[in-house]
Amino acid sequence: MIKIGTKAINTNVFLAPLAGCSDLALRLICREHGAQFCFFEMIDANSLIHNRQRSLRLIKTLETDMPIAAQLLGRDPEILLEAAERLISLVNITFLDLNCACPVRKVVRRKTGAYLLTDQDVLSKIIKKLSAALPIPITAKIRIGYAKKDLKEISETAKLIAHSGASAIFVHGRTKTQGYSGEVDYESIKAVKDAVRIPVFGSGNIFNPQLAKKMFEESGCDGILVARGALGKPWIFKDIETYLNGRNPASISMPERKATLKKHLEYLDRYKEVKDAVKIGFMRKVALWYLKQFAHSARVRGGICSVKNYSAMLELIDNLPD
Repeated sequence: MIKIGTKAINTNVFLAPLAGCSDLALRLICREHGAQFCFFEMIDANSLIHNRQRSLRLIKTLETDMPIAAQLLGRDPEILLEAAERLISLVNITFLDLNCACPVRKVVRRKTGAYLLTDQDVLSKIIKKLSAALPIPITAKIRIGYAKKDLKEISETAKLIAHSGASAIFVHGRTKTQGYSGEVDYESIKAVKDAVRIPVFGSGNIFNPQLAKKMFEESGCDGILVARGALGKPWIFKDIETYLNGRNPASISMPERKATLKKHLEYLDRYKEVKDAVKIGFMRKVALWYLKQFAHSARVRGGICSVKNYSAMLELIDNLPD
């Protein structure tokens, strides 16, 4: 159990807010395989205010998809507050996270995401505004720096975030410049942990239970965010729990992998509110997550990429050898 502000949460291993990936289908399949707490995909504050359908689709949920948190992208404190109030009126979220970590060029160009690490006056104003006005805890997702590693600077940023009213900090162990490549810097995450008294979560390269344990041990963090490690491996949550309790997780057989993939695709077919051509494109992407390590992966990839509809996708999966 971990406490974020006034909210007690039964786990300290969360599914991260993965833009373009952590939709309702992924969250449901992860929950079936041990995930006890999830994020919606990252939500743009401006889009949410203007009722853009894509942003409203991002917060589609079910009773079985609880508890859950949301993450907003933006830089104007008033717009972020308006978006947060609208969000809270539509869905029951445990806490609200501010994205100060996204390294994508179009996001940074708008002076949002990881750019906020370079504009700490705005960063502080946003957190103060949201934490004072909202009835739920506010958290922040950051990186270990913008262009380079600097332990003193990231420690001061963490203190600023905490003093401004944040109830937890999520830290991706790379700089903005690194994007998603290179090694995760556990030392910098530890510097954030040592600088503040609020919970600190580590993120980055948690692709298996061993790396989850390494994150805990080397950074001293209070919890972890599982991101790309859950794509095609939703059982990673159960595996992490098993491994941290001193046991080796059971290996996943090919029939189990295929059955989980088919269930994931079923959720996509049922809940993904997009045009059929877009939906089958997303199904192809999801199938590739699960089957990328398949023995005949090149041939399988070719088959998946040529599939035209849901029923053909299921037939292809059924015909794969066990």
